[in-house]
Amino acid sequence: MKTSINFKAVKSDSEAHNFRKKTFDYIRKDLTAKNEYWSVEKLSDRLHKIESYCKEKSGRKLQKNAIPIREAVVVIKENTTLQDLHQLSKRLEEELQIRIFQIAIHKDEGHFDKESKEWKPNYHAHLVADWQDLQTGKTLKHQSFHYSKMQDITAECLGMERGIEGSKGRLEAIEFKIRKKEQELLALDEKINGVKSELSSKKFEDLIVKESDFLGFKKIKTDQTLDNYEKVFKTYNIQLSKNKQKLELKNKLITELQSKNFDLKKEISILKNKLSIVLSNGNIYSNEKIKYLDSVKYTLIKTLQFEKTKLPQLFNGSKEKLIAEIKNVCKKVSQENKIPFSAFEEVFKDSESVSQIISLLNFGNSEINYNSEKIPLQQKKKKQRRL
Repeated sequence: MKTSINFKAVKSDSEAHNFRKKTFDYIRKDLTAKNEYWSVEKLSDRLHKIESYCKEKSGRKLQKNAIPIREAVVVIKENTTLQDLHQLSKRLEEELQIRIFQIAIHKDEGHFDKESKEWKPNYHAHLVADWQDLQTGKTLKHQSFHYSKMQDITAECLGMERGIEGSKGRLEAIEFKIRKKEQELLALDEKINGVKSELSSKKFEDLIVKESDFLGFKKIKTDQTLDNYEKVFKTYNIQLSKNKQKLELKNKLITELQSKNFDLKKEISILKNKLSIVLSNGNIYSNEKIKYLDSVKYTLIKTLQFEKTKLPQLFNGSKEKLIAEIKNVCKKVSQENKIPFSAFEEVFKDSESVSQIISLLNFGNSEINYNSEKIPLQQKKKKQRRL
């Protein structure tokens, strides 16, 4: 599968659409429960902070034509998780200063195939981003190579192929249309030739109605003959149409299965190669483990941040209550992102991670997150044996 990411100005009804605050006629309500959401701030609140920060940093109001908040629709796989999208958000911030503060995974949109009547899901995610440059207070200025880099980062983080670049993509689209028209022309030629062949056969002679005149000459009765031909042509057209639909459906299914088979073989090959490299090299194994646990910790932090935003008093109270609430969140993140619970146990064995999470829960709020969005992952180790 190919993916792409393209940011545009956020729409006024973005939150209503992304977080399903309204009922839309183009979604399947029975699938809405499969959607996932994450947010640390409302659009209006973030915009207010951006405007205030711009005035404070530059001494001027934010320009009227500025686009300080943008939204991207990202093509994802069925098994893409919030953990994957948090990793994507982290890379976008680290490498391009783009700070994601809302994520919505949609699995309830798509369409029914007109021929097969099969449901074709449109799996995608909405990423809403703060586009402000924290150094100047103005909006970020990216060059064309930055946008190309976005595509690379997205494909890497989601484990998908990168979308085709502009000119090549347009050329392939045109070639596809030409091939499609050629196929339609070929099918039409075959249909015409088939009809000609049938018309030239003797069995059509039976459709001709003749009668003798008073001199004994045989004359064709035009009206009855035409009626006979019309009935036969209708029958043949219906049969041709049904055969064509069946053939197209079978070819389509075969193509889809071949494509899936190719992708699976490719994915298996990549995983086998990666596994052999990891298992044969101790240093690589250690680095992969660290990267994975960092990803787990980052996802946990983002989820705790989200839960604290929804219920500010959730983590207040005794140490026992705090531990219980964190454990509940760990279970939730584990189930939703298919992360082994043992990974969280590994994270909490590290005193540095424990200190970081406790600091977040005790002092973190949306204002601090805005001014210092990136939570430091490297701190001096503190002697702290337990939570």
